[in-house]
Amino acid sequence: MDRYKLIRYFAYIIEILVMFMVQETPGLLPPFFGARPVLLIPAAVSIAMFESEFAGIGIGLLCGLFIDFGMGGVLGFHGLLLASFCYLVGILTADLIQTNFLTAILLGLASVGVILFLQWVFFFLLYGYDHSGYALVQHYLPRMAYSFFAMPLCYFFNRALALQIRGTADDGI
Repeated sequence: MDRYKLIRYFAYIIEILVMFMVQETPGLLPPFFGARPVLLIPAAVSIAMFESEFAGIGIGLLCGLFIDFGMGGVLGFHGLLLASFCYLVGILTADLIQTNFLTAILLGLASVGVILFLQWVFFFLLYGYDHSGYALVQHYLPRMAYSFFAMPLCYFFNRALALQIRGTADDGI
């Protein structure tokens, strides 16, 4: 593994830790209809867009485990979902689709929507809570929207990071 790849991965880990601290610090981000964002989903997806599919699995697993720790859910639930989704994103951006702002927005919308919807299904609907529809409308939909709005910031940050470090690597050759 070359030096620039190690620097890039170190920067990604620092980014993930900062996003996790911002996400989990009460009162740091104002609530949106009582919901707090899940910043690690857009961060993981935007990183997976610029890395290989296997690096995407590792980043998705790490972010998913941090989400599991922070939300107090079943350990590995979000890790498995986010690792799978980041693997899919890595394959799509490597071979099938272009990596640009539009695809970042669409992949961010899909990832946030699918992962948080599945969280609602498994943690509310399948448990048979009486007011699971209320939880979806009042808690999960605002959380999906708030989490989605972090995607452009994550995309542009990770795009600049990947291009800057890869540009530095290309200059050294």
